[in-house]
Amino acid sequence: RRKLRSDVAAAFPTLSTEQLAEFIPNKEELNVIKIHTHKGEAITVYTNSKNPVLFEIEKTLYPTVYTLWAYPDLLPAFSTWPPVLQKLAGGADLMLPGVAVPSSGFPQVERGTLCAVTLLGNRAPVAVGIANMSTTEMLAAGMKGKGFAILHTYMDHLWELGDKSPPPTLAPSVADPAEKESDEDEEEQEEPVSNCTAAPSQPVDIADLSLREQDSCARPMGKEELHENRAPERAENDSAEVEQEAEDSRTPQEQMDELFNQCFFHALKCKVKKSDLPLLTSTFLRSHMFSCCPAGQQLDIKKSSYKKFSKFLQCMQQQKVLQVKELNKGVESIVEVDWKHPDIKAFTVPEGFSSATAAQESKNEDREQSYHPPEIIPLYGVSAKMIPLFQESGHRKGSILSSSEVRNIVINYVKANELVDETNKNFVKVNAILCDCLLDKSEQDEITNLKWDDLLSRCLERLQPLHQVTFFGQEPVVRKGNIEPISITIAQRSSNKKVTIIKNLELYGLDPQGVASILQQRVQASATITPVPGTKDRVQVQIQGNQIHHLAKMLLEEYQLPRKYIQGLEKAPKLGRKK
Repeated sequence: RRKLRSDVAAAFPTLSTEQLAEFIPNKEELNVIKIHTHKGEAITVYTNSKNPVLFEIEKTLYPTVYTLWAYPDLLPAFSTWPPVLQKLAGGADLMLPGVAVPSSGFPQVERGTLCAVTLLGNRAPVAVGIANMSTTEMLAAGMKGKGFAILHTYMDHLWELGDKSPPPTLAPSVADPAEKESDEDEEEQEEPVSNCTAAPSQPVDIADLSLREQDSCARPMGKEELHENRAPERAENDSAEVEQEAEDSRTPQEQMDELFNQCFFHALKCKVKKSDLPLLTSTFLRSHMFSCCPAGQQLDIKKSSYKKFSKFLQCMQQQKVLQVKELNKGVESIVEVDWKHPDIKAFTVPEGFSSATAAQESKNEDREQSYHPPEIIPLYGVSAKMIPLFQESGHRKGSILSSSEVRNIVINYVKANELVDETNKNFVKVNAILCDCLLDKSEQDEITNLKWDDLLSRCLERLQPLHQVTFFGQEPVVRKGNIEPISITIAQRSSNKKVTIIKNLELYGLDPQGVASILQQRVQASATITPVPGTKDRVQVQIQGNQIHHLAKMLLEEYQLPRKYIQGLEKAPKLGRKK
C-alpha cells in the first residue's frame, strides 16, 4: 500500500497530501484484480469501496472515470460532443474533428501525455486516453487525424466492475462564450432545453447537447416531444409543425433512438403486465417491442446510438423505469417495472394503435412467428497446460478461439517445426511440447506419431470449452462450458399419470410462460411453471401427459431449433398400428 501511494504520487504530482491519503486510504479495504483483455494484455486493477480507482498496464498507472469524477482536474481535459461518447465506448479512438475547440484554447500537452475526455457542458470526464500529438501538432494539422488513443471509457467493462453510476454534473470552471451564446439563443426561442452548448462551426442538433441526455442517458428527444411533455396545452397543429421540423433535423441514428423509446414505453404501457414478470429481455424485445413498431419502420439496435439492447435497458434502469437482473448465467430478465414512472404515465399511444390491436398482437401466435433461433458457435479457451503449443502464435491463457482457428494454429505449428512424418504425411511426429500438451502420462513413452485427425481432436478436448450465443437483434454473448440442451423428460405422478417436464428454455431465448401457454391451448391439458429443484431463479414447464410429439413439432419445425440442442425427443410415445 505504501509503495502504491508513492507510485500514485509520482504519476499524479498535482494530488495534495490530503487527496493522496483520501485516494489510497490506510485502513479501508483495497483490492487487487488481475484481468486479461481480448487482446491478451495483462492488466492490474485496484478497487476501493467496490469501485475500480486505478488500472496498471506495463507498470504504468492510469485513473478510472470513478477517480476522475472525484478529482476532475487530475488530467488535462479535452471536450467532445455527447453523441461521440457512444463511439468511444464502442472501442473507437477520439479523432481530432470530434474535439471541440474552446475559445480559451486547448491545454498544452505533449505527445504521449495522459488526458481526460469530457462532454461539452460537463467537467466530469467520460474517457481516459493518450495524446497522439502535442497541442501544437494538433493545431498545425488543422484538427485532422487521430487525436487520442482511448484506453478506458464510461460504460465499458472496467466501469461495469464498479457500481455503474453515471457521471456527476460538474459545471465548467470557465464558461465558454460559445456556450453562453447558445444558451441565450435558446431562451429567445423558448426551447425547453437547459444548459446546451454548441460550437458555432459544428452542425450539432441542440437536443444532442442537452445535459439532461448526458446526465441520465435519456433518449435524444425532438423539440416536439419536449414541448408535449412540458406544455401539453399547445394546439395540435403547432405541435405537428414542430414535429416535422424536429424530424427533418435529426440524424438517422437519433430517429432510431426515438423509435426505440417509443416502442419501449408503448410496450410497457400496453403489453407487459405484472404477472408477466420476470420477463426475458430477448422476449420483451421480440414479442412486445417489435409489435409496437409503426408500419413501414423497423427496429434495429445497431443503427441506434446504444448499439446493444443491454445498454439501452441499462439507461432505462438508471432512469428507474425498470430493473434488470441476470437470473440465469448470461440471460437477463426484467424483474420489476415502475408503472407509476412519469415517462410511462405521460406516454400516449400513437394513432393507428388501438388497445384491441395491441392485445391481439401480443397473443401467442405472434410470439411463434417472431421467434428467431439463436446462433450458437462452439469456442475454445487456451488452458494453462496448452500455453506452450499456442504461445508461438501470440496467444495466452484465456485466449478465445474458434475450431477453425485452433486447426490453423496447430497446422502452422506442425509445419513450422517440421513435424510432418517424411515417410507417411498422414502422421505427425510428437515432439516434447506436443507430448506434454496432448498425451497422458501412460502414453508418453509409447506414442511417437499421431494421425492428423487424432492430433486435432486431442487438442480440442484439452482446451477449455466455451460457446457464443447470438440472439436476434442483440450482441453476441460468450459463456463458459458447452451450452446445455433443452431437456425433455417424462415423470410419473400419482394414479399412474405422466407429465412432460421441459427445462433450459431460457438459454435459447424462449419464454417458459409463453411456451406453456401455447402447449396448454394446443393439447388442452394443464400446464404449470415450477422452480427447477436445487437451483435458484430457474424454472421448468410441466404439462400433463406425454406431449413430446407436440413439443418436437414446435421446437424443430416452428422455432427452427437444431435437433442436437434438444434432449429427450426419443421418449415420444409410439403410435399404435391400426389393425
